[in-house]
Amino acid sequence: MPFDPIERAADTWRARFGPSSAMAAVTSIMRAHQILLSQLDTLLKPHDLTFARYEALVLLTFSKTGALPLSKIGERLMVHPTSVTNTVDRLERAGLVRRMRNPKDGRGVLAEITDDGREVVDRATEALMGAGFAMTMYGEDELQQMFGLLRTLRVAAGDFGG
Repeated sequence: MPFDPIERAADTWRARFGPSSAMAAVTSIMRAHQILLSQLDTLLKPHDLTFARYEALVLLTFSKTGALPLSKIGERLMVHPTSVTNTVDRLERAGLVRRMRNPKDGRGVLAEITDDGREVVDRATEALMGAGFAMTMYGEDELQQMFGLLRTLRVAAGDFGG
């Protein structure tokens, strides 16, 4: 496209409704999300993963025992319980995690990463790191600044106490 459609929309918005900076920023963030998710999923496809499944596996590798309650996975990844169930179902079918009863309460269910899951995480992480998580157009300072700017939004939304 020979022009930036978001910038064009911002110009039209400004003429019709008033200030357009917030609309342009939100629209840019949403488009960036689409672009990054597509690129990351493409990098992860050879490992039979999506970014959501990769995040869940990484989270399990970060835990001391390699296992977490499904509710804790949802809380840490900030996703709905249904999404966690779907993600764990797919990972379990692929042999990358297994479900087990929580030995602490007997009622809850844990997802535990398997040895195959650990191997897949290692290979997938190598691919993502090699591609700079699809963010190679930015320098380290810009990435840190971007993190800080978006962190402000996350704190304001109540993701965590800032």
